[in-house]
Amino acid sequence: MTARAAEEKPPPAENPLPPQKAALGDFVAWFRQVTPYINAFRGKTFVLAFGGKAIAGPLAKTLAYDVNLLASLGIRLILVHGARPQIEEELREKNLESRFHGGYRITDAATLDCVLDAVGSVYLEIEGLLSQGLPNTPMAGSRIRVIGGNFITARPLGVIDGVDLQYSGMVRKVDSDGLNAQLALGNIVLLSCEGSSPTGESFNLRMEEVAEAVAAAVKADKLVFLTDSQGVRSPDGNFFDELTADDAAALQDADWLSNDLRRCLPSAVRACRQGVGRTHILGYDEDGALLQEFFSREGIGTIITREPLERIRDARADDIGALIALIEPLEADGTLVHRPREVLEREIEQFSLMEHDGMVVGCAALYDYGSGAGELACLAVHAAHRRWGYGEQLMERIFRRAKAAGIQRLFVLTTRSEHWFIERGFAIVEIESLPPQKRQMYNLQRRSKALVKNLRA
Repeated sequence: MTARAAEEKPPPAENPLPPQKAALGDFVAWFRQVTPYINAFRGKTFVLAFGGKAIAGPLAKTLAYDVNLLASLGIRLILVHGARPQIEEELREKNLESRFHGGYRITDAATLDCVLDAVGSVYLEIEGLLSQGLPNTPMAGSRIRVIGGNFITARPLGVIDGVDLQYSGMVRKVDSDGLNAQLALGNIVLLSCEGSSPTGESFNLRMEEVAEAVAAAVKADKLVFLTDSQGVRSPDGNFFDELTADDAAALQDADWLSNDLRRCLPSAVRACRQGVGRTHILGYDEDGALLQEFFSREGIGTIITREPLERIRDARADDIGALIALIEPLEADGTLVHRPREVLEREIEQFSLMEHDGMVVGCAALYDYGSGAGELACLAVHAAHRRWGYGEQLMERIFRRAKAAGIQRLFVLTTRSEHWFIERGFAIVEIESLPPQKRQMYNLQRRSKALVKNLRA
């Protein structure tokens, strides 16, 4: 995330609210803010993948609480768990060597027994966590049904580079119809990193590859990996809050990535390319990571998508509601002049919109006054997205539209953003320099500054 500029601390209010009232106000504002996400996620399918370290860690219980909350909001959930540390512990207890080749465990018959014991133990532990219902817990009164089953058909990996991986396997088939039937009944499906072949043999599977295959098969809206990293960073420590699948693929073999990231990034990339809507990478050691990622505008992890999350497009008639919601706060504080709904409906074709992850977060309009003159109007970006340069992108969009329409001089009227426009090539002019039609509409009470930019160059 880009660092925010430090702000001067405001003076204390003369009559500050009591702490209880202030906290209640914050809660009400937050609850209203998450409502669009609740509506958007209801009925969607999320695949949550996490390793044995997440279950062995101190936040396993709160992870179960958050899974219960997601289910209560109508989200269809498939959980895929791993068991690497538990398998290692079983091997140590039996004095067996842990061997790997090409990133896969070499699973002989003795190792497979350890795998099955560890996987079964972790499965039962997760099932127990999701069965809580004590009155003083967030799961009080919950009625979660956790379903397992033979939804994964496996096949052996075989011999790689002359090394027989024996009972290490890969996903051959996913029973998507069976999974969707359970999800339709409101059940949470819990899958492990183990699968059986048509011959009845069991195979040790990579948790990440199981999650990838399942998410692709059920056409999941989200695939989430809980890892030992909060997200993906560059070698110099810069955090990537968003990556396209191509960008993530270029990073997946980087030597600075943690072991978890090296395993999950390839699966995340392939899942996106197979049609999974979004892949998220979060840290399992961050309390409430799922809630912070899903129900806040900024999130806390890295999101991977097939295409960029943001796009600029022409506005349509069905965007009126989103456009009003965006500009109303700026109209209320006097930054923008009020535009009645009927005016927006009549002039909607003048607007360009910035979308981020399907939500309208910015807008700008172009009005052609003829004789080579045009106006850039109603340039607005949601407060939570201003640091990402969306205002500049929208302005560039208007420049391109204006040039295509033969506009040579683009003017703007502003009461609060004079310097922002000057820094981008606009110059202050007298009101008399505006086109006659605009001068007749000029609001003397607002006393807006007029600026002009020459587009001929």
